[in-house]
Amino acid sequence: MTPDQAERVFDRFHRADTSRARAGGGGAGLGLAIVGSLVRAHGGRVEVRTAPDRGATFRVLLPLNSGVRTEKWP
Repeated sequence: MTPDQAERVFDRFHRADTSRARAGGGGAGLGLAIVGSLVRAHGGRVEVRTAPDRGATFRVLLPLNSGVRTEKWP
């Protein structure tokens, strides 16, 4: 993943690999956007680190107490 692609990886409908056609089973480009939204909703952040020929590493950081009220499950 290039640095330019890494900057947009959490954008909705962004697909870095344009060679993957939707009809051929490629994704819609929503997965990492959903991850980013959920993490931010809980007061956290998500990061990506990438290097040529080394792939990408994603890190999710969540606070111990985000202030979001949670209900106990029965």
